[in-house]
Amino acid sequence: MTRQAQSDNSKAVAQHFLLPDAEITLWRLWLDKPDADALLAPLTRELSWRQEQIRIYGKTVKIPRQQVWMGEPHCSYQYSGVRFTPSAWHPAVQRLTAAVSDSINQPLNCVLLNLYANGQDHMGWHADNEPELGVAPIIASLSLGATRRFDLQHQTQGHQLQLQLEHGSLLVMAGACQQHWQHRLPKQSRVAAPRLNLTFRYIAPPV
Repeated sequence: MTRQAQSDNSKAVAQHFLLPDAEITLWRLWLDKPDADALLAPLTRELSWRQEQIRIYGKTVKIPRQQVWMGEPHCSYQYSGVRFTPSAWHPAVQRLTAAVSDSINQPLNCVLLNLYANGQDHMGWHADNEPELGVAPIIASLSLGATRRFDLQHQTQGHQLQLQLEHGSLLVMAGACQQHWQHRLPKQSRVAAPRLNLTFRYIAPPV
């Protein structure tokens, strides 16, 4: 079930999805096309993309996408046995982080950027539930480039949601979403164009 509501961001209308154990909001046009276009090419070209290796079931494998982890100096985190240390801010990414933070009225200080070369690049089922993100983390996901399918599934109740994440769209996963739901970006063999995704998060500074 969904309902429409006017977003505080005048560029878009927010679509709220009424789901158990999750608060999901999608702005399909959070960035208009000229603004989204102006970000896609330079970020793809200027960032130091890496195809990371992670451990899955005791084996070291290359992930099917390229990544950059960026944020404040204290924002290290561990995923699948690998510790990621943040790169220094790219000015455009830092401005985007501030804009998204203002738009959703939540603090954000780090971002995982994923570059999918085409529909063969993908991400499997997972939840963003690393301890560094705290309880009930808010994940804000900005999409640039090719439209890709995004799936969510409840871990115990069988509920599912399928979305199309378009160029310039912003998806926010909040509430208990990361405790009770998983999400993925599946392969889509017919997609030939690249997609760049920025997932903004918050990691509390050490006390």
